[in-house]
Amino acid sequence: MSMKVVKPGLLTTVQDTGRTGYQKYGVLGSGAMDTISLRIANLLAGNQEKEAGLEVTLMGPGPSFEFSEPAVIAVTGADFAFHINGEPAPLWKPVLIKENSVVSFGPCKMGSRAYLAVAGGFDVPAVMESKSTYVRAGIGGFCGRALQKDDELPLGRMTPCSESIADRLSDSFGQHGFSAPDWSVSSRGFLPLKKNPVIRVLEGAQFHAFTEEAKLRFYQESYTVTPQSDRMGYRLKGAPLELREPLEMVSEAVTFGTVQVPPDGNPIILLADRQTTGGYPRMAHIISADLPLVAQTMPGEHITFRAVSLEEAEMLLLEKEQQLKELKARLKMEWLI
Repeated sequence: MSMKVVKPGLLTTVQDTGRTGYQKYGVLGSGAMDTISLRIANLLAGNQEKEAGLEVTLMGPGPSFEFSEPAVIAVTGADFAFHINGEPAPLWKPVLIKENSVVSFGPCKMGSRAYLAVAGGFDVPAVMESKSTYVRAGIGGFCGRALQKDDELPLGRMTPCSESIADRLSDSFGQHGFSAPDWSVSSRGFLPLKKNPVIRVLEGAQFHAFTEEAKLRFYQESYTVTPQSDRMGYRLKGAPLELREPLEMVSEAVTFGTVQVPPDGNPIILLADRQTTGGYPRMAHIISADLPLVAQTMPGEHITFRAVSLEEAEMLLLEKEQQLKELKARLKMEWLI
C-alpha cells in the first residue's frame, strides 16, 4: 500500500518527533516543528504518537496526495481548507477514506504548518533511530529530501487500534467517499492559535550581558518574523538589543527555542533544524509549552515575549503532557473497548 504525491506543495517532508542522542556528534535533532500537532494526528490515526507523518508548510498552494487503497488518516495543525475528493473534510479527527481518494490542502486561515498522519505510518528507513528528514544533509525521510511530484511513499502496517477505527468507520461512509466520527479533538485546547502571539520565555545564560534598556525592550517591543526564516530558525526584526560591552564567547550548546542575538542586535529563534552549538549570546529560551505556537507563526507576523519562572514553565509543560495522556486514554477507550 502506498501514497502518491500529486502536488508536493512548497515544502512537505516526512517528520517524526526528532533524532535524539546524536547532537554530541554534531547531528541535528530535526523532527516536527509542532510536535503536539504531529503527536495528536498519530493518536487519532491509531499510531504510536512518535510515528512519522507529513509536515506540510502552508505558504502558497498546498499539496495533494492520492491513496491507492482505503486508509485511516488524521490532519491537525494550522487552520486551513482541507478537501477529500474535492469536498470539504474535517480536521482534528480520524477519517476513513476510500481507495483512489485524493486529499488536498487549501489556503491557510491561521498558522503555517499542518500534519498528516496515516494509519501504519510511512514505511521509510530510520536513520539514527529517526525517520525525520534533514534536507540540508540529505538524510532521513523519503530519499533525504522534500517530497516531489509522483513520489510514492510506502505505508506501514496498521496497528490493532487503526484496524478498529477502520472497521467502525466503514459502516458510515458518506456520499463524499469518506467517513468520520461526529466528535473531534478541541484544537484550541492544545494549540490556541492567534495572530501575533505572546510567547513565554526563560532568561538565557547571557541575559545579564545586555544593557538595561535592551532587557526592557526585549519584553516591551514586538518583533517581526522576517521572510528569511525557515526550519533552522526564525530571524526577527525589531528594535536592536545591545550588549553592555563586547562579548567574546566560546560556542555553547543550543536547543529548540534558544533565542540568540547576533551582532546586528536582531534576535534569532533556533528551531527544529538548528545547529548543535552557537556562539552568539543567548538572550532567552522559549518554554517547551509555547514551541508549537512559535512553529505556527508566519513571516510578517509579530511576536512579543513575556518572562515566566522555571516553575511556571515546568507546570505548563506538565499540564500539556497530562492533556495528551488523557486524550490517549480516551481514544483507546473509544476504539478498543
